[in-house]
Amino acid sequence: MIRSGLEALSTPRLDQEPRSLLPANLRRAAKRSFDTAASLALLVLLSPLFLVLIALIRRDGGSAFYSHRRIGRGGASFGCLKFRSMAMDADQRLAEQLRNNPADAAEWATRRKLKHDPRITPLGAILRQTSLDELPQLINVLRGEMSLVGPRPVVAEELQDHYGRVGARAYLAVTPGITGLWQVSGRSGTSYTDRVALDMDYAQRPSLRLDLTILLRTVPAVLARRGAV
Repeated sequence: MIRSGLEALSTPRLDQEPRSLLPANLRRAAKRSFDTAASLALLVLLSPLFLVLIALIRRDGGSAFYSHRRIGRGGASFGCLKFRSMAMDADQRLAEQLRNNPADAAEWATRRKLKHDPRITPLGAILRQTSLDELPQLINVLRGEMSLVGPRPVVAEELQDHYGRVGARAYLAVTPGITGLWQVSGRSGTSYTDRVALDMDYAQRPSLRLDLTILLRTVPAVLARRGAV
């Protein structure tokens, strides 16, 4: 399933194309330049939307933004930004749900997500379904902590528990991204094993062409809300 999904992203097949037409240092410089220019332009263009969402989210008295520690390239920790989509007492709500519902506890242990998450506010549900909650990650891209395209940023426990030695090495070799193979291959509709395999495949075949293909595929994937939770 993973291979067929990857093959659908480009022609010819990914396993038949060169890893990159540019030397690694030039490819990284070109990718960083594109990330900087694109994220800055998008932040300016989307600034009115940012202001509206900030005002709506802050109606409950909390912060509009949420920062969660994630692992970046080379193992560096950074605060991954999102618009806050959860209630102010989110941790308490989650603990109570997992304590009282064994099925949800098992789902959380395997996917780190809940289909029916008690922490999410009504506005937060809309933000997540439309992926608007991830817009502040453009700031992470501008800072150089993230890229527009790359593996989903993970927490240290996920890297240790789910990726294994080879998978972790592949993940740490690249910069995590706002979008990537996982997002255009079903998002939360895929298993965690598939997600790790997609991250490894991306890290092992870096290509500006692949990045552009993923970016183009992201828009219809988001509009279709495939795998959104």
